[in-house]
Amino acid sequence: MRDIVFTRRSGWIPNVIREDGELRLMLGAGADANHEPRTFTFPIEESHLAVIQRDLARHLLLWSAVLPLCDAAGTRGRLDENAAVALLDPVLLSAPADVDALFRRIGLDKGPLIAHGADIALLEGGQVCAAMRTATETSDGKRAQKYHADRRRAERGVVLGPLDGALLRYTGQYLHGATVPKRKPDAVDPALLPDVMRVIATAEQACTGMRIGNDPRRGKRATDKQAWNRLASTVEAVVRRAHPELVDDAVRTVSFLMCSEAASRTRSAPLEDEDDEEAVGGRAGSGGGARKTMLSFTDDKDVERKWLAGSSRGAAAEFWDFVGDRAAADNEVFTIEDEEMGEGVQLHFYADSIARVTTVRRGGGGSDPVYRVEYSLVDGIGGYRKLVSAFVRGGCAALEQHGTWIPDAAEFERARRRRDRG
Repeated sequence: MRDIVFTRRSGWIPNVIREDGELRLMLGAGADANHEPRTFTFPIEESHLAVIQRDLARHLLLWSAVLPLCDAAGTRGRLDENAAVALLDPVLLSAPADVDALFRRIGLDKGPLIAHGADIALLEGGQVCAAMRTATETSDGKRAQKYHADRRRAERGVVLGPLDGALLRYTGQYLHGATVPKRKPDAVDPALLPDVMRVIATAEQACTGMRIGNDPRRGKRATDKQAWNRLASTVEAVVRRAHPELVDDAVRTVSFLMCSEAASRTRSAPLEDEDDEEAVGGRAGSGGGARKTMLSFTDDKDVERKWLAGSSRGAAAEFWDFVGDRAAADNEVFTIEDEEMGEGVQLHFYADSIARVTTVRRGGGGSDPVYRVEYSLVDGIGGYRKLVSAFVRGGCAALEQHGTWIPDAAEFERARRRRDRG
């Protein structure tokens, strides 16, 4: 039988219960192997209950002292009840100076105390009891998050100025640097907002016309990392020149915002717009190629997809959709073939290279067909997109202007190795 004896409004501050006639402190901390919250209890005396009821500060300090023991229990271990009980008298019944000395020796979890209003400067100075004079029963989780974020930055030697902090708040990354950035002007001090917007305008001008496409080699909506890095580098260089007073964290959050927005625009755009390819249904292309009527797409697993003129999407869009569906670590070779014209291209994603294949003589009368195969290096997914779009518009002839084509496989392999060595 379990009865609640004492509880506070905040659900996380430990409760006092009576279980089978025994007073126990009950608190939730950590999670089990199934990510469900764990609950721990340990026995207390009536004298401890009296302090907990009348003294919020001591109640919170006890909680902070016991939390490390809960962490030590892990996902399935038992709480060290003896160690927890040994904390009761020193935390709840000792003089303030002795409590301060205890926490200097054993340490404490500052997060809950700061969330409940503890004075941070006094807490960091080891004056634990004095720090708790400002404690409140209600919790402000963001105050603790800000404290931990500032500590992590301090450990890296980063000191934020007012504008640095305002930029991080504007992007929503002050507390968590991995958070996807968004524009949050309401989070910024109105006095600093004009300065923030000047920095943002500088970044926007720096990346005007730049875009971040998708990379179907890694999934249908994966981001082109090369384009991302290029845009980020451009923005960071310009912002640093225009605003040299900003720390790296602030500059990076601005470039992250620009990159994230550029990638989002691509994800939300129709695939036809992204590929910037021929009008749906095909048309005569550059390089003297004839109008395409049918193309065959295949992968390294011999899966095939056909594209016909008049389809609802253009050939390049259809091909990259095929790649997004099929590409994998063990499936990195894709082919586009125009059987009618006797030509095609083979994309080798594992090697950042491409081969164009042209039929010199068709087979017949017992003779095998003769092909001309030429190889070229490719610069990332952007290079592949240009080559695919050129081929579907104008065939192999349209590829001549895109890169250097090497007919000898051994010579090409040497060129590829030179590139990979840097």
